[in-house]
Amino acid sequence: MEALSRDLWVFIETAEDGSARNVGLELLHPGRRLADAQKGALCAVVVGYQTENAVKEAAAYGADKIIVVDGPEYQHYTTDAYADALYALVSKYGPTTMMIGATNVGRDVGPRLSCRLKTGLTADCTAVDYDEETGNIAWTRPTFGGNLLATIMCPEHRPQIGTVRPGVFKKGEKNEANQPEIINEDIHITAERIRTRLVEVIRELDAENVNLESAEVIVAGGRGVGGPEGFAPLKELADLLGGVVGASRAAVDSDWIGHVHQVGQTGKTVGPKLYIACGISGAIQHVAGMSGSDTIVAINKDPDAPIFNLADYAVVGDLKLVIPALIREIKESRK
Repeated sequence: MEALSRDLWVFIETAEDGSARNVGLELLHPGRRLADAQKGALCAVVVGYQTENAVKEAAAYGADKIIVVDGPEYQHYTTDAYADALYALVSKYGPTTMMIGATNVGRDVGPRLSCRLKTGLTADCTAVDYDEETGNIAWTRPTFGGNLLATIMCPEHRPQIGTVRPGVFKKGEKNEANQPEIINEDIHITAERIRTRLVEVIRELDAENVNLESAEVIVAGGRGVGGPEGFAPLKELADLLGGVVGASRAAVDSDWIGHVHQVGQTGKTVGPKLYIACGISGAIQHVAGMSGSDTIVAINKDPDAPIFNLADYAVVGDLKLVIPALIREIKESRK
């Protein structure tokens, strides 16, 4: 389809209680820069049920416009309801660009929407930019198993759509005084159109207590912790620092810790203030998920471990000795 406006849309994913999930609010930050570059408005698209809080949050994080679709059929995500609603909105308003979080929801609805619109979608992006020469969005994503980064453009079709990993960008400054234009769209999907229904929610053990994407401190363990028991001192250190425990894919694949803790290309992308990598070699698949951390401390007994190339502070030593010593020093300093 042809773009009807130069606007850039950010899909604000909502939780069951109607609040905004972090990823959409994060994407408003780069969305501001890109919308200005393509000389359009920054528009937040909120779909959910009882979404007043999500709308307020999108306004506070800088949206110029907010399009709202609210109804009980959107309380629990279904492909049919969300794809129909978003397709109707895009067909009506014709944005030139749309950014979606690369969550379970985004990875499902994004391809369905792009297929209906007969446009391209760049999935699982870790960076976005504006190409002034062509006027296209430059979407960057890992490829070939995370060993290379590819930059992709969609010059022939609109809108340009990309899913962006949570945690890649940080939320911008909050401005409660921002007063965007609010557009309420009355779009309802009949029950017959929705071919799936939520039967039961099975929550992963400890999942509610492990919010890697919002954590300010993460203490992560890799193969070097030696086994499941090796995560106990990491948990103690994380608790002392007010953080959570992360893990590499190697540790998760070995069943030493649950997948909810995994950081990396096949796990969560994080950007905490402090990331402590314990016994993690620094494979590019892991680095892709945590390189945006403000401060990185690496502890590894191999002085040639690739993780040291990324670290702000490097500790060459046995983590089984370093971590207990660090815990003792922290406790001593707080007496």
